[in-house]
Amino acid sequence: MLDCIIIGGGPAGLSAGLVLGRSLRRTVILDHGRPRHARTRQSHGYLTRDGASPAEFRQIAHQELSEYPFISIMQEEVVDVQPVYGGFIARMSSGKEVAGRKVLLSTGLREILPTLPGLQEYYGQSLFSCPYCDGYELRGKRIVLLAETTNVFSTAQMIYHWSKDLVICTDGKRILNVEQQRRLVNKGIRIAELPISQLTGSDGKLEAIRFSNGQTIEREGGFVIPQLSQASHIGPRLGCHMNDRGALITDPYGRTNIRGIYAAGDSTVTSPTQLVIAAAEGSKAAIGINMDLVYEDF
Repeated sequence: MLDCIIIGGGPAGLSAGLVLGRSLRRTVILDHGRPRHARTRQSHGYLTRDGASPAEFRQIAHQELSEYPFISIMQEEVVDVQPVYGGFIARMSSGKEVAGRKVLLSTGLREILPTLPGLQEYYGQSLFSCPYCDGYELRGKRIVLLAETTNVFSTAQMIYHWSKDLVICTDGKRILNVEQQRRLVNKGIRIAELPISQLTGSDGKLEAIRFSNGQTIEREGGFVIPQLSQASHIGPRLGCHMNDRGALITDPYGRTNIRGIYAAGDSTVTSPTQLVIAAAEGSKAAIGINMDLVYEDF
């Protein structure tokens, strides 16, 4: 039986693997190979890796982890985790199984984007979800906020810091109250509540938004507010507690309410975060896992 099974090979899972490998813990990282931001060209905010693509980040991480004989990485999708004597068994879609004393869920989030014609062509290229990750590249440009949810006002307040040339598009939905509209207009922010017929541009670069009445607004990029949910059912199925936003609840070292099950990364916050935050949470969870194993065996 391994010391730890890490489910999910993003920044949290990979960082946890590094700490556990250096702690002499026999660990496997099981990753299905379908990262949420696969189409993103660059990631930002991670010191020494600012501007690296997610693929480059993962490649370097895999190379560094390969130096540690205690760590292995398998491209496998975990479909179920069950408790057994002394730990857990993870079952994969391929039919393989692996047993471990501890399990770390670094399974991330699933995004549900608004169903706007053409959105998929630009998401991750010139339309993004996190201003801290991509706001700098859009500073001062003509940008748009595509939103269908009630947190549009607070998001607009944040994005306005990076560019004052902002248009909010709600695709025909009325989600701003009178006071919010007044405050936005006073800042020079335009509000377009018409249905969107098409996003246009080329090579992933947004150029304009066309509305159902034929009107067009030129834009150079912007942000979209996706709906977020757990990317994996494993945590909830095991009985891990979740907060009212759907995030897995943990203590500061990643421990859930289920003994032996830990969680780290975006699945514990249910909001887009930076790579460095997810990586740090993975590192802390790995420290918690190693501490628990040490105390159990001493």
